[in-house]
Amino acid sequence: MRIIIAAVGRIRNGPEHDLFQDYLKRLKWPSALREVEEKRSIPTPARMAREAELLLAGIPAGSVVVALDERGAALSSPDFATRLGGWRDSGVDAVTFLVGGADGHGDAVRNRAELLLSFGIMTWPHRLARVMLAEQLFRAQTILDGHPYHRS
Repeated sequence: MRIIIAAVGRIRNGPEHDLFQDYLKRLKWPSALREVEEKRSIPTPARMAREAELLLAGIPAGSVVVALDERGAALSSPDFATRLGGWRDSGVDAVTFLVGGADGHGDAVRNRAELLLSFGIMTWPHRLARVMLAEQLFRAQTILDGHPYHRS
């Protein structure tokens, strides 16, 4: 199973980038980051629609789509691992995680996603959301492998 993270905006070199890359390197699942950006200054609704279009355009056929969204489900780490394990065991080729822009996801993304996932009701900077996602993917992998990294 491949892991694809499609995110609005570019993450520059720095501690968040390094930590994100460190967690991705630990994954056994092949993983990739795809960054998209709308650089034109357009009204918020149009920008959100364009960002949704850019994110959705890169989803491989047959991929499960998970959108990080403040209105989504706040899963425990073991529950998240169970979801990933279920997709893996059912032969899903790829899981694509979508990280929206500053104003969140447009309706097209939320409608396409099989799972809306929240990291809680607080607002997180997008750079940290990427790090948190990468860490939770690694944690899920260790839970599924029975590794002691996750202690509950």
